[in-house]
Amino acid sequence: MIDSLINDETIKGWIFDLDGVITDTAVYHYQAWKKLADEESLAFNETINENLRGISRRASLEIILAGKILPDSVMEEMMERKNSYYCELLKNLTSHSVLPGILPLLEKLQSKGRYSAIASASRNTDFIIDHLQIRHYFNGVASGYSVKRPKPAPDIFVHAAGQLKIPVKNCIVIEDAEAGVSGAIEAGFRTIGIGPEERVGHSNYRFSSTNELGL
Repeated sequence: MIDSLINDETIKGWIFDLDGVITDTAVYHYQAWKKLADEESLAFNETINENLRGISRRASLEIILAGKILPDSVMEEMMERKNSYYCELLKNLTSHSVLPGILPLLEKLQSKGRYSAIASASRNTDFIIDHLQIRHYFNGVASGYSVKRPKPAPDIFVHAAGQLKIPVKNCIVIEDAEAGVSGAIEAGFRTIGIGPEERVGHSNYRFSSTNELGL
């Protein structure tokens, strides 16, 4: 299936989510949020962490707070503290941290003259792609700094398509989060979901893992 999509002349632009698609930093997010939660005596476990997939840092903190109201200044400090823990862990990333199947896909896309972009809610996007040593594969990078409304709003995907100068109808989005798939569909993109049916089954195409993208 992936070869037929690559060869589809109507798909000129490929837009990739970062976490969970290009690389897997979920364990680092979990460890950083867990450290913050423990410091603040907040409940946090893997089930709660799963609900944070694909959403912004502030929305994640609001889920962890579970209705607890805090001043904006306190929330900002907590988000910055979590991010400092996360960035320290990100230093472990290398070119070997790219998920299976992704590099062969990116190389195929380049050889076919397709254009690629990253669309990630993370404000650490540039830091991550430089540590992964993959920037040369992409013609555009949209991060958490690029748009005001985070996923599930479709803004970041539209921004990425704009960087590629390719109409939405001629782009396909690869996402591993329900929120990301929903946002892309809302904007009129075709979508590839990576993961279980219960999470990304509403995408146009679905693969269980990134490894299947390299076949």
